[in-house]
Amino acid sequence: MLNNKLVLALLLLICFNCESTKKEQQNSTYADVVNVAAMKDVMWKGELFSKIQLDTINNKNGLYGLGPEAYLKGEILINNGKTYVSRALTDSTMTVKEITDAKAPFFVYANVSNWNKIKLPDSIKSIKDLETFIDGKTKNYKRPFVFKLEGTISQATIHIQNLPEGTKVSSPKEAHLGQINFQLENENVEIIGFFSTEHQGIFTHHDSFLHMHLITKDKKQMGHLDDVVFDEMSLLLPKS
Repeated sequence: MLNNKLVLALLLLICFNCESTKKEQQNSTYADVVNVAAMKDVMWKGELFSKIQLDTINNKNGLYGLGPEAYLKGEILINNGKTYVSRALTDSTMTVKEITDAKAPFFVYANVSNWNKIKLPDSIKSIKDLETFIDGKTKNYKRPFVFKLEGTISQATIHIQNLPEGTKVSSPKEAHLGQINFQLENENVEIIGFFSTEHQGIFTHHDSFLHMHLITKDKKQMGHLDDVVFDEMSLLLPKS
């Protein structure tokens, strides 16, 4: 009886160690996504003030992130360690500048240095197509995760938040007052996105598993991606 109990205890210990090792290996494949504050607190509670200053993120190696600028005055994108802020000048013009100490009311970021690159199938044309494709491709991935798209778009709509000074916000409609949309055609772009099935209202909208910002290769246009028709694109997923 004693020997049986000893064998059982050893087997349980081995199983526990195997599971721990498996979990350790999974969690070490790429860095966890970090989110600061929540989109819903901006939209519904009017918490427009800064919750993070981006130069306080120490590890800039393979750093990617996105969110709005504090007080919804622009859009922020970190692309491989470089921080870009876009602001609307008029209904048809914008500025895109590198601003290392940009501030955000909510933000999501992660570090990835190694990627698996695959050609996006020609059948994937829209954001909804992309969401379904990524979800199917990453069932065994540690989620959430950051991804990239590189290539050309036939057309796209991006927006920049441009909330009027002093606006009080208590709903998404009020949060989007002053938002300016920009239309792009036949551009070579990079798109940084975050995928999660569990962070709607945190760093993705309530009706999507994706949050993406687009920047043109010439760095002259950047904003939150609302709509797109993909042309020749490559999808980059974190490498296990």
